[in-house]
This record gives sequence, structure tokens and C-alpha cells, in this order.
Amino acid sequence: MKKLAVALLLVVPFTAFGQDKKAPTDLRGVLLEQLRTTNSAEDWFVPVSIAVDGMTAEQAQWKPAGKDAHSVGQLAYHIWYWDSRSLQKFKGEKTEPFDGNNNETFDKFTAAQWDDLVKKLHQEMADWEAAVQGADDAKLAANASLIAHIGAHRAYHVGQILYVRKLQGSWNPDKGVK
Repeated sequence: MKKLAVALLLVVPFTAFGQDKKAPTDLRGVLLEQLRTTNSAEDWFVPVSIAVDGMTAEQAQWKPAGKDAHSVGQLAYHIWYWDSRSLQKFKGEKTEPFDGNNNETFDKFTAAQWDDLVKKLHQEMADWEAAVQGADDAKLAANASLIAHIGAHRAYHVGQILYVRKLQGSWNPDKGVK
């Protein structure tokens, strides 16, 4: 009985936390929730839209001294590149050949393109949500892994963006998860 009481004390707070909103009940709902929480919906972690919000081009090109790290701009370009390419694939569109050098997906960023890149990134993420919303069940099932990896990929790189911004001193902790 004592073990049961301890188990309930450990589990109940987590179930209460998870009940803040109605959980999605189908594949489309789960994938859309993942895309939205990595795009603009504040939930378990900071989404891309908040992570890059308010940055100048100069801040976006900054890299930590003495570290082998990417700038926020490079990370945002990389996210946009793979979101865009994957969405083209999802829609059945032809993609440019990829030579396998992932460094190029970071290195093509320039400070001059920052404002445009942020707009393109937001648009690409919104386009992903619309594509998933409009896809039939068979297409979603066939591409579920791809879509899930897009969300995980975004979340991974948002963590890097926030780390770089914290090192730089440009991150406002009030924008973080509460």
C-alpha cells in the first residue's frame, strides 16, 4: 500500500501537467501539434518564431569566439533549408540535387538575408502545417516519420539557437518556457 501511495504521488503531478489541454487523438493531430509547437505555439519548449524574434542581422551572424559553433542565422538557414526541401518532397515536387555536404546548409547564410530568411522560415513552417492539414490519411501515414523528424529537427536546433543567444547576451529569459 505504501508503494502505491508513493507511485501515485509521483504520477499525479505529471498527469495533471499533461491535462492542460486536450491531447490529439489521431495521427494528423499529433503531427500538427508537433509542427505548431516547434513553429509558434508556446508549450514544452520555445518555438522557432520566438527563438529568432527581435534579432538584428548583426546578432544573427554572431558566433561564440573560440568555439566551433554556428551563428543563429546559420542555424535558422539550416532549419529553413531542410523544412523547404522536405516540404517539396512531401508535395511530390522535384528537389535540387543534394551532394551530401550538410555544411553547405549552414554556410549559405549571410547577414544581408536575415530579415528575408526569417519571413521565409515562418512561411515555410506555416506551409508545412497547411500541407499536413490538407493531406489525406494515406499520405500522412506514408510520411509520418518524415514529418515527425521535421519537428524533432526544429526543436534540436532551437536549443542551439537559444544557447548561442544566451552566450551572446541577446536572449530575454522572459520569453522562455514558464
